[in-house]
Amino acid sequence: MATPGSPLDREKSKLAQARIAVLQYLCLGVFLYLVSGFWQLQVQSPDLYMEQAERNRVKWLPLLAPRGKILDRDGRLLADNHSTFSVILSRTNYDPSHLRVIADGLNLPYEEIESRLRRSRNMPEYEALVIKNGLTQAEVAFVEAHHSEFPELELIRSQRRLYPADGFASHLIGYVGEVSEAELNQPEFAMYEPGAVVGKAGIERQYNDILSGVDGRRQVVVDSRGKERGVIGIKDAKPGRSIRLTIDLDLQTAAELAMEGKNGAVVALDPRNGEVLALVSTPNYDPNKFAGRIRAADWKELISNPDHPLLNRAIQAQLAPGSTFKPFVALAGLESEAIDENFTVHCGGGATFYGRYFKCHVKSGHGAVSLHRGIAQSCDVYFYNVGNRTGIDKIAEYAEAAGLGRRTGIDLPHEEEGTMPSTKWKLRNFRQKWYAGETISVAIGQGAVTVTPIQLAVAYGGVLQGGVWNKPHLVPYDEMLELRPAFHAEAPRVYPISLVNEGKIASGLWAVVNEGGTGVRARIPGYDVLGKTGSAQVASAELAKARKTEKELKDNAWFMGAVPRDNPEIVVVALFERGEHGMLAAPIVRDVLKAYLDKKIRRQWTERQEPPAAPQPVVVGAVR
Repeated sequence: MATPGSPLDREKSKLAQARIAVLQYLCLGVFLYLVSGFWQLQVQSPDLYMEQAERNRVKWLPLLAPRGKILDRDGRLLADNHSTFSVILSRTNYDPSHLRVIADGLNLPYEEIESRLRRSRNMPEYEALVIKNGLTQAEVAFVEAHHSEFPELELIRSQRRLYPADGFASHLIGYVGEVSEAELNQPEFAMYEPGAVVGKAGIERQYNDILSGVDGRRQVVVDSRGKERGVIGIKDAKPGRSIRLTIDLDLQTAAELAMEGKNGAVVALDPRNGEVLALVSTPNYDPNKFAGRIRAADWKELISNPDHPLLNRAIQAQLAPGSTFKPFVALAGLESEAIDENFTVHCGGGATFYGRYFKCHVKSGHGAVSLHRGIAQSCDVYFYNVGNRTGIDKIAEYAEAAGLGRRTGIDLPHEEEGTMPSTKWKLRNFRQKWYAGETISVAIGQGAVTVTPIQLAVAYGGVLQGGVWNKPHLVPYDEMLELRPAFHAEAPRVYPISLVNEGKIASGLWAVVNEGGTGVRARIPGYDVLGKTGSAQVASAELAKARKTEKELKDNAWFMGAVPRDNPEIVVVALFERGEHGMLAAPIVRDVLKAYLDKKIRRQWTERQEPPAAPQPVVVGAVR
């Protein structure tokens, strides 16, 4: 045991003093650190730290604006909304290690969430990010069950698009979906944030700026766990505006039913003002699958389908018009005086031009044929001769005047323009001269000429109006003036044609249906229906036989119908792909015309049956 005052005691005393000194310096350092932090917080940068504290307790939650409704001309619903949930991710307190579990629970690719976070770097951090719209019940349950585990997730109410069942009017209405990264770089979508829902096709795309509303937001106070404790302020969402179309739901339904089980298109329009009354493309697709997020399997099925259900055949199918082109050849011949109505040829089943034999669709021939019978019976030999006399450039002049070979300008995205060949067209595109023998095929709507159904409907409408072509449109002009006050309706395009010659063409079209012509199946008793059949080859018969694909390469069937004979109120064009004969497309048009006429009769009957205005009450003894 050490004695007091020994060297060991002195050593212990020095060690204790050293420890006390270290502790004193440590306390002094902590004190100075706290004073420095207090100085920085309260004196040097109080505003900065106050803002950071505010951000930690205040959160902005989006209020998603519902899209405007899409209505038919009578105010009947074509596209609506229904209440659902979306999920947002708070970027101020999210944990990157949670993202994979969140992605699995919400059925989202992990890379997509990462991409959205990357694209949102320029957004203020306090603004939450919508990472999925239209949640399923299972996904809602996942968010609710893991709220304490993943406080960065929050459910908000939203509106999901609701479309008609079975793909009704799908190509017309279109669909919505979340804006893609590529679209965010386009001026059209520059104002949108990642996760926003925008129109992708059809009316939804064309009028997205009108149908889209303006999102609002709620400013709320949250605790350290992200739980809402109070509301500071609310900026209400502004719903999108509804749009009333020119489409008549009754005619649209008739056209859809007539095309059931067929591939093709139907377009019905009023040539007097350009209003589109029905627009159908089949096969269709279910736009409801796109309204939230289309599954990869559904998307793969759509794009791999050989019938191409996403193709809007009404405005994008560029096909040979067949014999529906013949009246335009006749008009060019009459207007250029290459022929007159008495010009007659003998059809013996075919004719030879420039060393090549061209057949007529009637092997035994039609005998003596002039203009009226040539249109009624659709005699190929007659139009071979008319085309040969008129020449390709005159045919192109009048066909282009009617609008063939150019886009109509209908208010739908991605319209195709078709092709109207001419000597300049061939030289420009192929650096080759035009040979007269090529005109023979074009004269019956074959060869290089291609049209879309909407083009053909507009072209016929303008000719039957005496050379006045109205731009086709899907929103009435009075509606457009309400939606866009600066809107100006486009003036009709006029190309003077002889009313006498137009009457001769109309007379032939009347005979197609009413004088035993090729379109008798479009006849409606009591009405003067105009019509024209067309059968257009997809490939030569020899090629079809060689490849043993005659069924797949059957001719496309066309039919145009209009009523009444003078100044038609409605023109309908039907394309029946692989329909083989134009007469088989005639009943499609007849059904749409009949629906229009029946509705007109009902409307007139209702107007006649309305009770007269009630008489004004008379007060006995009243002084006048």
